[in-house]
Amino acid sequence: MTVLLVHGDREYLRAPGEELQTDLGVLTVPDDVEPGQRLETHLGDEFVVREPRGPDLFDHFERTGAPMMPRDIGLTIGFTGAAAEDRVLDAGTGTGVLAAYLGRIGTDVVTYERDPEFAEVARENMRLAGVDDAVEVRTGDVTADLDDLTGFDILTLDTEDAPTVVRQAPDILVSGGFVVVYSPFVEGSRAAVEAAEEASLTDVTTHETIQRRMTFDDRGSRPDTRGVGHTGYLTVARWQ
Repeated sequence: MTVLLVHGDREYLRAPGEELQTDLGVLTVPDDVEPGQRLETHLGDEFVVREPRGPDLFDHFERTGAPMMPRDIGLTIGFTGAAAEDRVLDAGTGTGVLAAYLGRIGTDVVTYERDPEFAEVARENMRLAGVDDAVEVRTGDVTADLDDLTGFDILTLDTEDAPTVVRQAPDILVSGGFVVVYSPFVEGSRAAVEAAEEASLTDVTTHETIQRRMTFDDRGSRPDTRGVGHTGYLTVARWQ
């Protein structure tokens, strides 16, 4: 089990038996390490042991591009009701954050990544998240295998050719199954909506995802003026 070693605002992922070397000293993670333990470096500085959860993995996964934000993942799970034993077909694995979150709630995920190097990074991230038995990362283009992909409860897409896959959703999904398409641009969402309507999907909606952090000080309270609250658009649809 990989654990998170925390000292103040510093965080490091390490497996049992691995060594951590920082300016605070050196320590070796015990083989029987448990969350909640406090480990001391040879200089006497303490690190608290935590079990990594979804947000921690988002922060520490090796990245191959811009991953979906936790809020987008939360909306995806909320809109679809993704639950244990659901079968999920995902395309556009990237870093694998969405696939890892889905695997951690007990779904069985098949995810496609075109770039072989990105796919290998995603496999390593699945091992880091402890979901490599629940998430199968396939190298290739999902459109090449559509004839063999059936019986899924949920279809999640973060690819430029998402509309092509959406048109095949009736053959991919079980009755009542959901499609979620993430797009950074509204044009991609419009194309996904048109494809969903062509495929006779129902309950087709698109949502812009915006989240603003609040700041509180002596002058008053307001949304933080730093950063960008918009990440993208989620198009959701359902097969009959």
